[in-house]
Amino acid sequence: MKRLSISWVQILLYLVLALYAVFTIIPFLWAFSASFKPLSEIVGGEPNFFPKHFTLDNYKQIFLQEPLFFRWLLNSVIIATSITVANLLFNSMAGYALARLNFTGRRFWFLLILAVLAVPVQVTLIPTFLILKAFGWLNSYEGMIVPGMVNATFIFMMRQFFVNFPRELEEAAALDGLTTFGIFRHIVLPLAKPALAAQAIFVFMNSWNNFLLPVVILFDPEMFTLPLGLNTFKGQYISYWNYIMAASMVFTLPVLIIYSFFNRYFIQSVKFTGGKG
Repeated sequence: MKRLSISWVQILLYLVLALYAVFTIIPFLWAFSASFKPLSEIVGGEPNFFPKHFTLDNYKQIFLQEPLFFRWLLNSVIIATSITVANLLFNSMAGYALARLNFTGRRFWFLLILAVLAVPVQVTLIPTFLILKAFGWLNSYEGMIVPGMVNATFIFMMRQFFVNFPRELEEAAALDGLTTFGIFRHIVLPLAKPALAAQAIFVFMNSWNNFLLPVVILFDPEMFTLPLGLNTFKGQYISYWNYIMAASMVFTLPVLIIYSFFNRYFIQSVKFTGGKG
């Protein structure tokens, strides 16, 4: 009887998860279908899921007729990739220092990072704008990349990973003559791939989808990122939802590829990042 009750619980759980998956994927499938519809069919009010008048004109418009689309795509790739690489390096170094190195003020810096986690990003928006303006970095790659080069959330995550990292490996490497940086570079980082991969997914997705900072500091259309560029298809009197849907599908593709590739590391990373304080 016990086995039977467990199996029913599992069946119910799978049904709930399947129902949740259906409700989650339907909006994406509708947007994908709408990217092949003319504008009149999208705004016509008739609830048709599949396009009645299939067309590729929406994709032709954004790729061939919109001169800045590829520039927006390039800007997003440069900014998101740079921020991701910088975070992987600096967050890992800071996390390792907080977990393993003994230095003056280590507890203070750790508590400060925990305090930063409680500050909403909207609160820092005006100070960030004023600092970037003082440096002359408005409407520039520097202004988009530098504020996002480190992240308190992922410093904490990497710290938790390294706290649970086997000390025996580091001690053996130290006996072989490796310096602290050598241990970090040759021993710790290669074995931290699960945590690094999970971090890469979240950092890339956050920077790729970022709309708040670009809308504040970017004013030249050639410097727009894709989220900001997509907003130009929305006018005061008419919004070209057919172009928005087509561009959104192109916008979503890199995130899906990266998530699908690194998703297998999630379970491994969770195993290491929740433990000791």
